[in-house]
Amino acid sequence: MTHSPAPNSLERWAASPRINPLPARDGARPPAISFEFFPPKTEALETQLWSCIRRLEELAPAFVSVTYGAGGSTRERTHNTVVKLVQETSLTPAAHLTCVGASRGEVDDIARRYWDAGVKHIVALRGDPPPGETYQPHPQGYAYAADLVAGLRKIADFEITVAAYPETHPQAPSPAADLDNLKRKLDAGATRAITQLFFDNSLYLRFLDRALAAGIKAPIVPGIMPITNFTQAGKFGAHIPAWLADMFEGLEDDLETRRMVAAATAAEQVRLLQANGIDEFHFYTLNRPDLTYAIARILGVKPAGHGQTSP
Repeated sequence: MTHSPAPNSLERWAASPRINPLPARDGARPPAISFEFFPPKTEALETQLWSCIRRLEELAPAFVSVTYGAGGSTRERTHNTVVKLVQETSLTPAAHLTCVGASRGEVDDIARRYWDAGVKHIVALRGDPPPGETYQPHPQGYAYAADLVAGLRKIADFEITVAAYPETHPQAPSPAADLDNLKRKLDAGATRAITQLFFDNSLYLRFLDRALAAGIKAPIVPGIMPITNFTQAGKFGAHIPAWLADMFEGLEDDLETRRMVAAATAAEQVRLLQANGIDEFHFYTLNRPDLTYAIARILGVKPAGHGQTSP
């Protein structure tokens, strides 16, 4: 059976609005990119992490960050991974540092160790408490991320990145209060913010409008997570549009098709953001490089020496 268009389809097509193409990249500078890794817990995961790092290193990202576990549970592994990045790669690492479970003196000592090891960039976060617990500031510690940022500014001339939440931090009393907190962190000395992952670009773009209206001028870089496991993606708290859920429906046992859909949807997300003027992206890699590498290429980022100027 052949497909028969609906009656008057040509008339309907001709009358529909025309969508302009995404911006051509001819001669255009590619966006800046950065990657997030998490420290390994086992020898096998250590191998996976360094395979990921070496794969993405050739794209010459602006920096790479290494996370902290809830309650500061990966403090030493994070430190060891970051220092190894300084010593054994061409990458510029940024270390996550949180307020949880440590006094100001302990946190300050960690920051000094980073500076002395050549790590000049900190991702300053309040941090999550251990599972099942509510956040309580350490009696002698930094209470919140804005306090941590101010403390780091007194230690050394760090580049400092903080977190932003287009869909509002789950513990914030209101979107306005959450935006005020972001402004406090930037006013305390942070140089940029990176967002929690999101899948609905309109939420991020409206957040930028609100941030600008609040007097924020620092870059708010979109945090992008290519979906490799849709069930897992739903646990991160980000709104999942119905169209996105529909694309992954029925693919639970079809890894290959799921990966193709993931690449297509993430590429569409970043190119539409690029069309809206976004020129910097931060990718949550989950220590899996292939999708992130492919999306970076779609954005025009190529390995050094392949006919591009590094972003």
